[in-house]
Amino acid sequence: MSLRRLRVLIQHLPPESATKTALRNAQPAVLDAARAEYRPDLAPWSGVEMLLAAIKDEIRLSRDVAVAAAGGKPKEFKPTPRPGIPPTSTSAGRRPLTDEQRRALDPRLRQQPKES
Repeated sequence: MSLRRLRVLIQHLPPESATKTALRNAQPAVLDAARAEYRPDLAPWSGVEMLLAAIKDEIRLSRDVAVAAAGGKPKEFKPTPRPGIPPTSTSAGRRPLTDEQRRALDPRLRQQPKES
């Protein structure tokens, strides 16, 4: 077997195979690159695990809809964290708009006098 053939076979192994998992674990930079490039196929979870996480999220969303339909207030939904996919940004780093910024965005506020 040639080295090229061996490389092709290894590259086309499923992501959850022992060989690919060992290669990823030996090179933490590969996992960091996977997070940066949104490459879940380079992450240590298999396709089955990703599907299970998606099903879990859908069940939780369905439960939240049922709670809201019954008049309750559901908890804030946070998706299941998945390796290889960075979490979406939250409003934690954002500052509220100043009055001047609000005036610039909303023409109705431009007519109001400025507070001193």
